Amino acid sequence: MLRRLRPRGRRPQRRAGERGRGPVTWVALLCVPPAALLAAYIPVSALTARVPPADRPAARTGLPWLHTESGRIVDEQGRTVLLRGFNSDTLLESQNRHADLDERDAELMQQSGFDVVRLPIAWSLLEPERGSIDRGYLERIAATVDLLNAHRLYVVLSMHFLDWGPRFGGSGAPTWAALPVVPDLQWWPWESWRKHLSPAMNAATTYFWLSPDWQASLLDTWRAVATRFRDNSGVAGFDLYNEPHLLPLPPRIFELHFMWPFYQHAVEAVGAADPNHLFIVQGTFFGNVGTTVRSLQAPDLVYSSHLYTGALVPPAFDGDRGPVTDRVEGQAAEAAALPAPLWVGELGIDHRQGQAAEWADAALDAYDDLGVGWAWWQWRESPNWGVRDSSGGFIDVAYLRHLARPYLAAAPAGVHAGRGDGVSGRLRVSVDAAHGAGDVEVAWPAQTLGPPQAAGDCASGAWDAARARYVVALADGVGCSLELIPLAG
Repeated sequence: MLRRLRPRGRRPQRRAGERGRGPVTWVALLCVPPAALLAAYIPVSALTARVPPADRPAARTGLPWLHTESGRIVDEQGRTVLLRGFNSDTLLESQNRHADLDERDAELMQQSGFDVVRLPIAWSLLEPERGSIDRGYLERIAATVDLLNAHRLYVVLSMHFLDWGPRFGGSGAPTWAALPVVPDLQWWPWESWRKHLSPAMNAATTYFWLSPDWQASLLDTWRAVATRFRDNSGVAGFDLYNEPHLLPLPPRIFELHFMWPFYQHAVEAVGAADPNHLFIVQGTFFGNVGTTVRSLQAPDLVYSSHLYTGALVPPAFDGDRGPVTDRVEGQAAEAAALPAPLWVGELGIDHRQGQAAEWADAALDAYDDLGVGWAWWQWRESPNWGVRDSSGGFIDVAYLRHLARPYLAAAPAGVHAGRGDGVSGRLRVSVDAAHGAGDVEVAWPAQTLGPPQAAGDCASGAWDAARARYVVALADGVGCSLELIPLAG
């Protein structure tokens, strides 16, 4: 075909809207920021997750079924239960796990007064081939749950994600959950951030939140887990997605239009297989920005937010409790907006960091003031994040004293406690005359403090050394007070 010649000196005229020129393109570009702003702030309706009624069989010994009621986690007697303990990454991919978990670990945690272990589990190990569940790994999870339950430690099963999955040097998604063509460029000069900023990793994460197919695969995997543990009261609940990653999606838009709708579908999908356990949903982990909450109505819903203010999130803790306390209060406000009880699935600090013990005291005092449970990151890890090292040969008893503080493990309505002191050993408990029914169970860290002695006018109490619990039977219609201190003190 002959090419038409144009007169010399005249430039070709482009039609309005052709690529790179014309008012249509520029108008479209100018409309993007206002459209994003509108999407972020236009009112959204509350979400509702529909789950069948619970059908709970007889509970395991010493581990009553848990549910939520009036903003609290409660047991079958209606007593408020505080879940306090540790994480253990023993079930993660080999390149991400730090240590085994053995019988001695369970004994030490129980004797230190704790009552829960959060167990991160790996989608990559549960569904290494798409559509096929690895039953061997599922039974490894079950064996670990049984070990901990034998020491009256509840288990929270948490689907772990870090840098999307092992394909990018992280943990979580199977290797098949990746996008072709997008390069895995880890070019950033700071080594600790290289994986976080990989285009391939962020593209895969973004695809998960924008498209339903990988979400469907993850929820199929969750249903397999839920079916396996449906009848086990020793599993407190399911932590559905660890630290949702919002970048490069903008904050607020991510939460309102992607994260909370995912949680709605996840609760419904998992609840269809197992309506008997707590459904734990997390806020985003992005510095101290906090999470935009979209109300989600669901049975037995618990809100979890992680705390690393001053530990991983700069500036480093310098003794000023203000930033830590402010973040804790922000977490409580987010939980109330959902609405759901607050339970903090991760918090921790490198023990070598300046004033690390004071950081723990600041955080745990704030949670004591609110009556909130938590799981420390983590029990075994070297160097210096764990209480027990990876080999199991060293226990950081001095630091454990700051974490193993006395607390109300289970208490009826009308029973209140102050801040627990695990260093010198002290807990004050007050009981209203109009208290609810049931015994009071005070977790006491015998491992670090020895057995307790009691003072006060509460009717009667007994030390259960095997369980590390001081149990008080209350008289109907009578108020009283109680103070526990070490027997040797």
